[in-house]
Amino acid sequence: MSAIYVEVTATRGSAPRDAGTAMRVTAKDCEGTIGGGALEYRAIANARRMLALGHAEQTETLPLGPGLGQCCGGAVTLRYGTQTRQTGVPPARRLELPYATGHQPALWIWGAGHVGRAVVQCCPPEAFDMTWIDSSAERFPDATPAHITRLPTADMARLAASAPPAAHHLIFTYSHDIDLAICAALLQRGAASIGLIGSNTKRVRFSRRLRALGLDPARIICPIGDKTLGKAPHQIAHGTIAALLTLTYREIPA
Repeated sequence: MSAIYVEVTATRGSAPRDAGTAMRVTAKDCEGTIGGGALEYRAIANARRMLALGHAEQTETLPLGPGLGQCCGGAVTLRYGTQTRQTGVPPARRLELPYATGHQPALWIWGAGHVGRAVVQCCPPEAFDMTWIDSSAERFPDATPAHITRLPTADMARLAASAPPAAHHLIFTYSHDIDLAICAALLQRGAASIGLIGSNTKRVRFSRRLRALGLDPARIICPIGDKTLGKAPHQIAHGTIAALLTLTYREIPA
């Protein structure tokens, strides 16, 4: 037994991926995603524990709440097994600028997980001066496009507090607590735009907590992307970058 397949078999309420989504986990690698973040980290760890012990089947239902450091408000049922499934998804299709321009606004991407990687693949290289941040250098892919500045930092919220006030930001780290801290720092610092991955439930709960800190969450765009495209990373990336290009370049004459 060399791999365990983790499949979302049921969801209740807000969940990062729909039923039928699956990923393949080996002792060293993963293919596909069931939504990233703490849920996926737990699933990967459990699948590798099963591999080490020789266990082939398991089912568990997990609430997406404080126990996982998330606030989606839903729950997912995961099935672990050895059955082979198609886990791959098409890569993010790179978008194109509507017209040539020498203007290159700053874009800071927070998180080097599945969605962060899809956004990097999808975004036109000439569109933004891109900075890619995560808490660990090991979370970045081995090869990063030359036009992107990688910036590992142990304290992403502290870095956000000194980010360029004119930069655009897209936030999708592995932790809701880190997401919230980055949002708070950016609202205090100032930003051209703030996009946050998440559900309507996450938006409501973040808004409540930010107001309690004396901050106005109205400028945060959450959820991001186009829900009609789907929840896969490349689908979220496509909708998010398309919207950001429209926002950023709409006032620049052709």
